[in-house]
Amino acid sequence: MIIKKSILSFVCLVFTTNVFTQNVEKITVESLLNEMVDRDAVARFPKINFRLKQESSYNRASKTPADTVGWFSNHDFNSKDTDHNFIRTEEKNGQKEWVLMDHVGPGAIVRTWMPFLSADKPNTDIQIKIYLDGNEEPVLEGNMLGLLDGTGEIPFPLAHQSLRSAVSFFPIPYAKSCKITTTERPFFYQFTYRAYDDYTPIKTFTKEDFNKAMPLTKKIGELLLEPKKTVEGTQVVFSAKLGSKKEKSIELPEGNAAIKELSLKLKDYKNIEVTRSIVLKIEFDGKQTVWTPIGDFFGSGIGLNPHQGWHIAVSEDGTMTCRWPMPYQKSGKISVVNLGKKTVQVDLKATVSDWKWDDDSMYFNAAWRGQYPVATRPFSDWNYVTLKGRGVYVGDALTIMNPVEKWWGEGDEKIWVDGEDFPSIFGTGTEDYYAYSWGGRSTEFYEHPFHAQPRAHVYNKLNPKTTNEKNTLGYSTETRTRSLDVMPFSSSLQLDMEIWSWTNCEMGYGVGMYWYGDKQTTSNRIPDEKEVLNVPPLPKEFPKK
Repeated sequence: MIIKKSILSFVCLVFTTNVFTQNVEKITVESLLNEMVDRDAVARFPKINFRLKQESSYNRASKTPADTVGWFSNHDFNSKDTDHNFIRTEEKNGQKEWVLMDHVGPGAIVRTWMPFLSADKPNTDIQIKIYLDGNEEPVLEGNMLGLLDGTGEIPFPLAHQSLRSAVSFFPIPYAKSCKITTTERPFFYQFTYRAYDDYTPIKTFTKEDFNKAMPLTKKIGELLLEPKKTVEGTQVVFSAKLGSKKEKSIELPEGNAAIKELSLKLKDYKNIEVTRSIVLKIEFDGKQTVWTPIGDFFGSGIGLNPHQGWHIAVSEDGTMTCRWPMPYQKSGKISVVNLGKKTVQVDLKATVSDWKWDDDSMYFNAAWRGQYPVATRPFSDWNYVTLKGRGVYVGDALTIMNPVEKWWGEGDEKIWVDGEDFPSIFGTGTEDYYAYSWGGRSTEFYEHPFHAQPRAHVYNKLNPKTTNEKNTLGYSTETRTRSLDVMPFSSSLQLDMEIWSWTNCEMGYGVGMYWYGDKQTTSNRIPDEKEVLNVPPLPKEFPKK
């Protein structure tokens, strides 16, 4: 009887696997590249199931929040004194290799981050090797930074040199396993990957595939850098002078449809706090899913801080644009609220197109949390958002006020999905999460399709940094919008960021978060008008210009 049941179970498994693989398109380099720029795909729950995971050099002393010392340990790198924040070492052909990632099962690398070993020296002799499906020879190998910073085989912007870091979003799929090693002791590192269900049909990456996909790779790069393609659809506009505590709303066309592009512009931004006191609200099918200050929604932070990204952008003339698709079944309404004391001129435009709603379609959500003051001692985890239900987390924009010159962002992100015991994602620092490094010095403006630093200290795109000073006093804004590194969740997601400054002080935190979810999906974020108006003041020592 046991043998018969085992045979029956095996037959059922084979049958189910065959049906699954017949109905699912095989994942390839090309399919992932195309998914990267498929705007509508992010608004539907993935048909091919995966869990986003990450291998990083986080401090292995961090085991449980109950251990308040180990949980906030900050030695998130490897050195002669601390040589354990990796998986293991191996010897191959007489050479020692440090293993940084060793995933067994089908998957795809979708983001890599590695910092300069020295703040002012973008070079290293360390070699990195990527082995797939148990092969003895690496499919990719090269300089640890050069291979992944846009100066090597992977072209910009799929790979690029951000602020003192090598960052790559080029997808590397594999059917059976992936192992990544370095030829010398690694420093900090992060390898973010999709872990697919067993038997997911995947074409393992090869150099031949890489070369064949190069024309598509370059085309995708051009699209990512020029996202201003005209969106077709019905234009919904309003122009209004909003007095203090006043609100202006506009109804969207009825029926299955989606906002494909939303732009908002104020007459002026002389009062930098206006980007916090003007709030965007959106309702879909009778439920409010967006309530966020415009600066936090569009990634400008406090004041006008231009940047250009794939999903969000702020232009020098003050036009703020969002290109997340926002579908609905029957109705939608956009509102703008002025919580400030002075009248503000607001111009808004939305482009609405048809949408075919199905079981995988989800509603766009954006929420905000702010707090001032936030004590930096004792160390703590500051919750961005906790979600319950089914959905996909797609990005955030963080604005902090630092009252001192010393670096504020040593804190690691910790992300739990579907009630797991330990975070799927455990990071190595706040600036690493936002794809740069050496944060105390990296106050330059930078932008990329999927992340940016629109402001740091006194610097932004309109006032670029020309010195090599170390000063993080004042406001800083960091953005991360996700593409292949979106995070699906079936029942829950919790994203915390450590508060870890080098100084015992009181900071200000404000973050806008974006996700898609079913109508039943909930968050722990509610509108907070009082905190919106509690804008952290700049320190008295802050330069006037």
